Amino acid sequence: MNIDTVIHGFIAILAMIGLVGFGVHIGIALTLVAFVGMAVLVSPSMALVTVKTVPYAFFSNYSLVIVPMFILMGIVSSEAGIMKDLYNAMHKWLGRFRGGLLMVTVAASAAFGAVSGSTIVNATVFTRIAYPQMVRLGYKPGIGAAAIACAGTLASLIPPSITFVIYAILTEESIGQLLMAGLFPGILTTIIYMVGIGVCVRLFKDWAPDSSERISWSEKFRSLSQVWPVMVLSSLIIGGIYSGITPPSAAGGVGAVGAIIIVFLQRRMNLSGLWDCLKTTVRITSILCTVVIGGILFARFLTAMGFITELVTLIKSLGIGQFQFLLLVIVLFLFLGMFLDTVSILVITIPALHPIVTNLGIDPIWYAVIIVKLLEIAVVTPPVGINLFAVIAATDQDLPIGELFKGVIPFVIFDLITIFILMLFPAICTWLPETMF
Repeated sequence: MNIDTVIHGFIAILAMIGLVGFGVHIGIALTLVAFVGMAVLVSPSMALVTVKTVPYAFFSNYSLVIVPMFILMGIVSSEAGIMKDLYNAMHKWLGRFRGGLLMVTVAASAAFGAVSGSTIVNATVFTRIAYPQMVRLGYKPGIGAAAIACAGTLASLIPPSITFVIYAILTEESIGQLLMAGLFPGILTTIIYMVGIGVCVRLFKDWAPDSSERISWSEKFRSLSQVWPVMVLSSLIIGGIYSGITPPSAAGGVGAVGAIIIVFLQRRMNLSGLWDCLKTTVRITSILCTVVIGGILFARFLTAMGFITELVTLIKSLGIGQFQFLLLVIVLFLFLGMFLDTVSILVITIPALHPIVTNLGIDPIWYAVIIVKLLEIAVVTPPVGINLFAVIAATDQDLPIGELFKGVIPFVIFDLITIFILMLFPAICTWLPETMF
């Protein structure tokens, strides 16, 4: 084993993290370190060729079209008010329970996650819808805001998940299988959140007030008429991918076109509004593509210099098994989540860790779900939890950041319980992908 290669690899990773710490965009930092490192440690000609060919190969990949289509579908749906209708319908069914608004937020976020692959979109819009109502009714502000931020992360698991798409691009795993793998874990997370909230509001009375609201059964069933757009769009995407009728790359287009048709039929959006949604989609997609290209270049650099091969050899020589490796990964992601955003963590770690996963014989689909669950925790982990700041930015009321940081602790515990269950029962992640057509 060449220990110098391993040291050089870790120096490159630290250099990249250092650049990000000084404010350099993560995509530029990855590209810069990859280019300089490859020029110095491999060859200048290979560095030039790699920088020229990788972006072209990336953008010519047809499966990439799924990213802007999923983003467009989520933005159109949120801007048209579909999320608000969904929230109101959920409130009719769950609002009567103690802590009902917290449960409503979780359930509505999970449902909207089936048409929006962005955790930030979920967290931002539900902050505007739910948080003022929670404060008005006497909910503990830190807990209410934390519930919104953490429930927003369900969009990372439930298809269409942009996180799984990026993961698939980085590892060349099946996009369709990864999307399907997140469905049952997403439902499990939703259930654990709601059960956990139900228990905590009884243990901690200051979390939520008693509810005197009573809704008739006829009104509850009438409210379901508001959720048909979400049901239609999620059925088109999930049903199409699972049945094999629609490949993942086309499913994004079907979902985006379906969302546009629905909002125009309901007269919720005009051409000017659609144009704004398209511009937002282009901006978000451009940022994501810059980061992913940087991640691919960085992975090529680590592979070319031999770091990946030497790291796998080192892991084997230490006698680390599957369980010990997974524990190390969990600790690593919890630590990185305190300082980096999810996409940055993904593009930095996955190219180095995925070869180790395959060499240790770990199921790559199951492992991907565990990684995404850890990324869910990362987006709500202080001090750089991006969903936390999305919630703070979206509220126009005074929200003490210390209360928000404390409020996420129970939800992080709920997520760790979910990860433990998924580790005990991998079939929750793998059964659906194995049975899809």
